[in-house]
Amino acid sequence: MSDGGDRDASEADGDEAAADANGGDETVIRRERFAGGPARSFLSSLADDERIFAADLAVDRAHVVMLAEQEIVDSETAGEILAALDDVEQAGHGALPDGEDVHEAIESAVIERVGPDGGKMHTARSRNDEVAACIRYRLRADVLDLIETVVGAREQLLDVARSERETVMPGYTHLQPAQPTTVAHWVLSYEQALRRDTARLLDAYERINQNPLGSAAFAGTPFDVDRERTAELLGFDSVAENSMDASATRDFLVETTSAVATLATTLSGLAEDVVVMASKGHVDLHDDYASTSSIMPQKKNPDTLELVRGRTGDAVAGLNGLLTNLKGQPRAYNRDLQRAGRHAWDAIDSVTESVEVAAGAVATADWPAETLEAAATDGFATATGVADLLAMAGVPFRTAHEVVAEAAAGLAAGEDAPDYEALSAVAEDVLGDPLSAYVDREALEAALDPAESVAMRDSRGGPAPDAVDAQVSAAEDVIAVDDEALADRRRAVERARDRRRTEVDRYA
Repeated sequence: MSDGGDRDASEADGDEAAADANGGDETVIRRERFAGGPARSFLSSLADDERIFAADLAVDRAHVVMLAEQEIVDSETAGEILAALDDVEQAGHGALPDGEDVHEAIESAVIERVGPDGGKMHTARSRNDEVAACIRYRLRADVLDLIETVVGAREQLLDVARSERETVMPGYTHLQPAQPTTVAHWVLSYEQALRRDTARLLDAYERINQNPLGSAAFAGTPFDVDRERTAELLGFDSVAENSMDASATRDFLVETTSAVATLATTLSGLAEDVVVMASKGHVDLHDDYASTSSIMPQKKNPDTLELVRGRTGDAVAGLNGLLTNLKGQPRAYNRDLQRAGRHAWDAIDSVTESVEVAAGAVATADWPAETLEAAATDGFATATGVADLLAMAGVPFRTAHEVVAEAAAGLAAGEDAPDYEALSAVAEDVLGDPLSAYVDREALEAALDPAESVAMRDSRGGPAPDAVDAQVSAAEDVIAVDDEALADRRRAVERARDRRRTEVDRYA
């Protein structure tokens, strides 16, 4: 992605077409001295910059309108430049002339159409602050799209929670049978994690959406620019104040990529759970989210979830690559930054798809209730419920724990839980009194039942159906707030786009 040194017009990032594909034609930036040589294509980011083509046009228009309003460029010239930018947009990125990056190529295209006065579009601007604005402009759109995708995924998980609120399933710690829970409770644990991921992305958006234009290379400009005006025309919430920091910093990329990597890690955990569940027959993925073997026709593999898990590496690698890129750079601008943006884009693109696939796989899966409830008794998974029952009757929990542990140790091979008599015998041995002195038989046998064990756990955030209902209701409220926050930001961007178009039209 374009990010170019003291280039007085842009940043670069990429591949082909630099100043001169044939070895020497001068460009609007490099002139004759720097136009040729074998490193020209090495310096170029024009191909990769297609991602910020529309962003650059928006930034150019806002800057030119401001220059005209501040009487830095006369209105007639501004109108000619703005008309040329419309023509460049209609022609598309592929029609741009060769250049070191999209910023130079667009400026060259404008000069081709307007003549030398087209170069006035770059007055009071460096490619350093220009590309910083373009990256922020495009990144915020990608982040809003990702937030929308995550909120949609959370809504899908809530649908599963509503329909599976009483579907008992085994819960595990250390991959060992632990306690019964429900599919709804498991799903809601991931909705809550995705809720925090949403909050991190919304927080990152606030620091992305700041205007660096007017900072020039890093030391500001002698022209009477209006940085608040370009912020308004581009929909930035505020101005990035210090001109050196505004042009040079990419910490907003780090924050965004970190949030994306954290989101990817959430998804990886969900994917791993589903892969393990599928191996035990505890979930049946829809065929749209599975595949078969090329040689073993009986296989149904959770391939999509394995790829969700694998793509976590893309995001984590992106964060590591970005931090490594930035760690040794002095202020203000360095050409290393040309390679910074791609880490964020790759992470966002990869993880946005992962969100859609992971949520879709869970939402369309079949949860076999009888199989899951039977599995919820494995390994004496209701043991904690029995210990809790004794503790409720006044037995110190550690003593109750000892009673149940001793009973579990006496289980015969193939037995999942002791019966009442076995527990009573151990209780008399440990407590000196029969079990009936503490709990009645009916209550204890209920505690041994996985569905009843779940129903007992009605504390806030627990798996009992009523507790799940409260969690669903709270999640609905937070989703509504996040939906509105997303809509507010989209409306602000749209208002700025309309405002910018109206101001551009004044010069037609």
